[in-house]
Amino acid sequence: MKKILLLLIAILTFSLGYAQTSVFNDLLQKHVSDSGIVDYKSFKADQTKLDTYISYLEKTTPENSWSNNKKRAFWINAYNAYTIKLILENYPLKSIMDIKQKGKTAWKIPFANVGGKTYTLDHIEHEILRKKLFDPKIHVGVNCASGSCPKLGNVAFTEDNIDGELTKLMKAFVNDTTRNKITKKKVQISEIFNWFKGDFTKNGSVIDYLNKYSNTEIKSNAKISYLKYDWSLNGK
Repeated sequence: MKKILLLLIAILTFSLGYAQTSVFNDLLQKHVSDSGIVDYKSFKADQTKLDTYISYLEKTTPENSWSNNKKRAFWINAYNAYTIKLILENYPLKSIMDIKQKGKTAWKIPFANVGGKTYTLDHIEHEILRKKLFDPKIHVGVNCASGSCPKLGNVAFTEDNIDGELTKLMKAFVNDTTRNKITKKKVQISEIFNWFKGDFTKNGSVIDYLNKYSNTEIKSNAKISYLKYDWSLNGK
């Protein structure tokens, strides 16, 4: 009887997580374009639905039994949902950089409640995703709501789709000429590849990493420079 009860609890927990991720997915589909532009004005009108998903995050602690892909999907969705919530609470605004609380930037404000614990966006990104669930593609998953960020995907991450979706987003990012300018002998690339260089060079050079996704094959001795980062809001 006890085993049956535990099985039922597990099934219900799985069903709840799937249903709530579907809520977030529907919101992204509705308010984020294929190019990653967010209609924050219309999103704000749907804030009650976002709060439903936020409520799920507040009550959910990732289990040790979860696969790394499931944990990674959960935490990236949490990061993006809370980033959107923060923007909506301060909307209209021109940049996420305009958000300050007690002298703290958006990434250092302790406001993201997950499983009854309060986190900063920085903690989720650097202490959980980068340290415990490392994958360089995380950098195209988490979204900083700005023009030079990799585009916000309009699909919520799941255990099953995360690797494919992150690969698709990384390929789109690397080949996006508004964010990276690539030729065989010269690359002008996002500061993300500079700020987090160590993440991209664990198995080779930055150029080696870029060549995994670039439509143009870059020579190993290509000149590298970094583009100025655009912090304007990724909205309409």
